[in-house]
Amino acid sequence: MPLGGSPGNKTNVKLLIHRLKSNPCQGNQKQERRSPQATLISGPSTPPHDVNAPRHRAASSRRAAAGALHLAIAMAEVGRVAVSDPGALLPRGFWAAVEVWLERPHVANKRLCGARLDARRSATLPSAEACGQGTSAGPEQKERGPGPGQGSPGEGPGPRPPSGPKQGTACCESEEAQGQCQQEEAQREAASAPLRDPGHPGHIEGEEGDFPAADLDSLWDDFSRSLARGNSKLLSFLTCSGAGSQPEAQRELDVVLRTVIPKTGPQCPITAPRREMVVQDVLNGTVTFLPLEEDDEGNLKVEMSNVYQIQLSHSRGEWFISVLIFCPERWHSDGIVYPKPTWLGEQLPAKLARWCVQNRKSGFKSTLSLISIMKYSKAYQELKEKYKEMVKVWPEVTDPEKFVYEDVAIAAYLLILWEEERAERGLTARQSFIDLGCGNGLLVHILSSEGHPGRGIDVRRRKIWDMYGPQTRLEEDAITPNDKTLFPDVDWLIGNHSDELTPWIPVIAARSAYNCCFFVLPCCCFDFVGKYRRRQSKKTQYREYLDFIKEVGSACGFHVEEDCLRIPSTKRVCLVGKSRTYPPSREASMDEKRTQYINSRQGRPVSPPGQGLSPSPPQVAFGSTGHCDGHQALDAGVGCVPGAQAAEHRSGPQTGGPWLPGFHPREKTERVRNCAALPRDFIDQVVLQVANLLLGGKQSNTRSSRNGSVKTWNGGESLSLAEVASALDAETLRRLKRECGGLQTLLRNSHQVFRVVNGRVHIRDWREETPRKTKPPAAKRRLLSEACKTRLCWFFMHHPDGCALSADCCLFAHGPAELRLPQTRRKKTL
Repeated sequence: MPLGGSPGNKTNVKLLIHRLKSNPCQGNQKQERRSPQATLISGPSTPPHDVNAPRHRAASSRRAAAGALHLAIAMAEVGRVAVSDPGALLPRGFWAAVEVWLERPHVANKRLCGARLDARRSATLPSAEACGQGTSAGPEQKERGPGPGQGSPGEGPGPRPPSGPKQGTACCESEEAQGQCQQEEAQREAASAPLRDPGHPGHIEGEEGDFPAADLDSLWDDFSRSLARGNSKLLSFLTCSGAGSQPEAQRELDVVLRTVIPKTGPQCPITAPRREMVVQDVLNGTVTFLPLEEDDEGNLKVEMSNVYQIQLSHSRGEWFISVLIFCPERWHSDGIVYPKPTWLGEQLPAKLARWCVQNRKSGFKSTLSLISIMKYSKAYQELKEKYKEMVKVWPEVTDPEKFVYEDVAIAAYLLILWEEERAERGLTARQSFIDLGCGNGLLVHILSSEGHPGRGIDVRRRKIWDMYGPQTRLEEDAITPNDKTLFPDVDWLIGNHSDELTPWIPVIAARSAYNCCFFVLPCCCFDFVGKYRRRQSKKTQYREYLDFIKEVGSACGFHVEEDCLRIPSTKRVCLVGKSRTYPPSREASMDEKRTQYINSRQGRPVSPPGQGLSPSPPQVAFGSTGHCDGHQALDAGVGCVPGAQAAEHRSGPQTGGPWLPGFHPREKTERVRNCAALPRDFIDQVVLQVANLLLGGKQSNTRSSRNGSVKTWNGGESLSLAEVASALDAETLRRLKRECGGLQTLLRNSHQVFRVVNGRVHIRDWREETPRKTKPPAAKRRLLSEACKTRLCWFFMHHPDGCALSADCCLFAHGPAELRLPQTRRKKTL
């Protein structure tokens, strides 16, 4: 949208003048209501005649119009969208959307890495008297109704209760006023609840900001004094009131100091984070963003440029979200932290409007809630630039970009997690690690190249292993959980999509050494033995499985933390166990509880998923001790419990043998499980049995063939996959269950005979197959012609009515006489 003195901006100014004249903050609401005090104050109904009143009213009107004009010139509405709210989620939903933009701006602005909340306080704006404005607007002054931050969507504008009761009034003593006061308080709490939730990642106490709250107090006090000294335009912008109008009674504001962190890279030259002071006026439905700059003495000051406001308004039964810019001629866009006004006016309000009405509560943590976002962004960009060449030489059949950048992101996360752990524990040596089920080994290669000693173990060797060099230690071996597969000299165990080893990694870490930690990124759902079986239907399978792994970690004596990674995957929740709930002296009793819990998985579960198994008191977080590989311990006298000693504590037949009978590691040779490797006679038998089952319905239909002949042909009935499966014997179902997709995969592979649509199986009628509208490429036409008549037509051989197509129209051979030998394509030689 054009800014400055362009015609588009003049139109905005005219619109704002009209809005401000009708209502300084909610321009579309016509509030022709008398002040509540006018009806409650006792006295003569007719005020004494004042001969100068008309002249005073005219002067007051001229001053209000002039103030509205000045404010309109100083601001511009760059965007406005209507919000459809069928679920009556507003205004609460507005503040939930603001929370996303405040704490996770990278969700909307892809050029940002994130934001950090540094400090928060409650505050009030300076009063009108402090700014030198008039104390009374005359008897004609109308009081504004409640802002969009209060009241329900169905309520109309009403009088706002005064800030305190006055003598001779029944202000807050009437039932209506008391209800309004209670409603204001309830709405204020509802709107600010997501901003003050101590369990939320955006809570100030859990953030890494180093900005003291006292400094925010000083910053706000300086800003308030600057407003009181005469910056009436910005004050009016903050309060949504026209200059010269009577401001409302002082109300509590929520002031947040945040640091906006841009992405670093070739396309994002700005690497320095920017700080903002965010003023949230809950009752007025506005959020104002004030950029901060350092002066010559290093003190933060509010910059008058790049100030913008997000506003929620309610008019004629409809909600609106607007974005306004203060002093648009001062807006300087860097394209990253401060986008162009067109983006602010079009993209941002549209995203906020969508978030407002999304009644979905995520059951997962915010991304990167356990580490510094700023450090992660820098580390990720450095690693991405360093290892980007791996994409070009990737020898595996998997997608190189997905796997390379995913492992780069995981490595960046672990490097920052370990860096902060060293700083917390006063360590200098880098942590050692073992990646169980390392797969392509790239994560091991990156961590080793960055100075962390470690190795990877996988049951199957990959081709890419030979490219890493001898400094990357990768071993081909199968891991079976027992006392021989402990790692007492390792600091961290990693399970990155480790499948059947995922639930065992917390157990192996707990029994390897007291100071051994774990990091797992669960994907496929496995129990200690076999596939994981769901126990709750109210959760998604993924959420329930994460809770199960957390339960395992808690049963092993870990404080388990959860975080979300920034990786191109839907399974991006990691679980971290880096401290214990018990002292080293209780290792023996704790290991007995681990054994009991593992054995209980063969029968009924110990506790529902998500509740975990809490060790017996006392629970002490002994996460500050050193590592077994020579790292210094903060607590003198606390040593490591090696795996051999842990094994001595366990008694019974498990000592020296598998911890749970029935565990089978993954096979060394990856077996094809798409039904293609099943015996041909078994496949033919199932196809014939299912076809006869469908044809038993005898729903014949008469249609013209492609050559114009009319033929009655039995197309059979359609059955659900469950109905088809119920007709098969138990042995057939067992064999199909071992394949990925089972019966459905086999029927889909038999494309010539069946159609599987929406879980229902149909006999394929080739007369219904619509010919292509466009000709396929020449290469594909050549392949089709070469494959034509190379296989027998199943319908010609087995269907009671034969094939629905004539021999010249069917792609398959009607009898052995029509069969052609498949042509073997010769490779071109130079």
